[in-house]
Amino acid sequence: MKRVQVAETASLASKTVRVSGWVNAVRAHGKILFIDLRDQSGVLQVVFLPNEKAYEPAKDLRPEWVIDIVGVVSARPKQMVNDKIPTGAIELVAKELNVLSQAKTPVFEVLSDGYEISEEKRMKYRYLDLRRERMQRNLRMRHKIIHFMRDFLTREGFCEVETPCLTKSTPEGARDFLVPSRLQPGSFFALPQSPQQYKQLLQVGGIEKYFQIARCFRDEDPRADRQAEFTQLDMEMSFVEREDVMEINERLIIEIVQTFFPDKKIQEIPFPRLMYGDAIEKYKTDRPDLRKDQDSLAFCWVVDFPFFEKTGKGEWTFTHNPFSSPKPEFMQDLLNKKNIGNILTTQYDMVLNGAEIGGGSIRNHRPEALEAVFEIMGYDKKMIKENFGHMMEAFSYGAPPHGGIAYGLDRFISILLNEPNIREVIAFPKTGDSRDLLMDSPAPIGSDQLKELNISIKKNAKKR
Repeated sequence: MKRVQVAETASLASKTVRVSGWVNAVRAHGKILFIDLRDQSGVLQVVFLPNEKAYEPAKDLRPEWVIDIVGVVSARPKQMVNDKIPTGAIELVAKELNVLSQAKTPVFEVLSDGYEISEEKRMKYRYLDLRRERMQRNLRMRHKIIHFMRDFLTREGFCEVETPCLTKSTPEGARDFLVPSRLQPGSFFALPQSPQQYKQLLQVGGIEKYFQIARCFRDEDPRADRQAEFTQLDMEMSFVEREDVMEINERLIIEIVQTFFPDKKIQEIPFPRLMYGDAIEKYKTDRPDLRKDQDSLAFCWVVDFPFFEKTGKGEWTFTHNPFSSPKPEFMQDLLNKKNIGNILTTQYDMVLNGAEIGGGSIRNHRPEALEAVFEIMGYDKKMIKENFGHMMEAFSYGAPPHGGIAYGLDRFISILLNEPNIREVIAFPKTGDSRDLLMDSPAPIGSDQLKELNISIKKNAKKR
């Protein structure tokens, strides 16, 4: 007999069905035994009667055992109806019981929301933590939002393209994760901080509307609400200006909220826009929380960022992205490398309730303009060629004007779900100092593997 999901049983009164799942709870009323059976679709009350052959083995059942049951769907007595769950008007009278897997007593309760349990313990036993209803709901909502994004952008003419995870280490801001090459001893790949260069190269290649649900990797110092690996919605468009990119993205975000969170109120549509200088002067931050009501979603755009800022050593560096284009009225200043501190970029950030959830810009598509950016940052022509020669070469073959944006999906979804941090919407997160407590990684590797990669470890190397 084919298995049915728990949620389906509500419409199968008087039918004989087979269900499978976890024992959610066990209880007895006199000689009658009851369990709540849980699968991904919901919870079902199962009754074991003394005259059925399933009764005796049911006496041994414990929470979190995995079982398979054949039984008859029956209406509950009126006084026993539970209108809080979809299956509350019926129960399953068990005829056959098969124990598929026994379980040790869980190290923590999986029926609560889990906030009362230490986060490190939850992460170490994440496979148990994921059984709780809240975590199931979060991951399923994450799936629905990403699925919606894919469908929306496909309707708008975008093409989803996967870009490589083994790429080149280039100075783009954060520290790279490096991957040693066995076949090219002494050389290293880098994991991408973002698909920035590849998505621009796709525009040169004629993929005029690109998107990707992209994995990104940044070897940053410990931060409470950051992950070494995270997920972006990444997109890029050719022959566009800033307004084009902002319009389609604002429409996407509004439709997501209205579709999946109809009870939430977007404070202001269209989203208000703040110039960077005004935001800093008024709110002392470029990520202002504009909520007038704590239950509302206060989106805004922050625009007109300075292109460059001074480092602690007094050198110029980019504020957001070296591939950004200046606002048109500052292009000549960029090419002449003059008035550097006053050059404004086409960067635009989307902010939600005091958190940056996305950012992008119109890009430099002219090689001489991109070269000027790196020269202002102190790169000589040899350094530019070594690090970004492939981009210069590509742009020399005719590059369309283009621009895009990338969203931090983990942060965006956690805010929509009212979760305190991004780890609550990631299936297998890492700690703030980038440890995976479930897999016990990072971990040392054997001498044979090191030798094969032509790598040696200093004896005095210490863990951070």
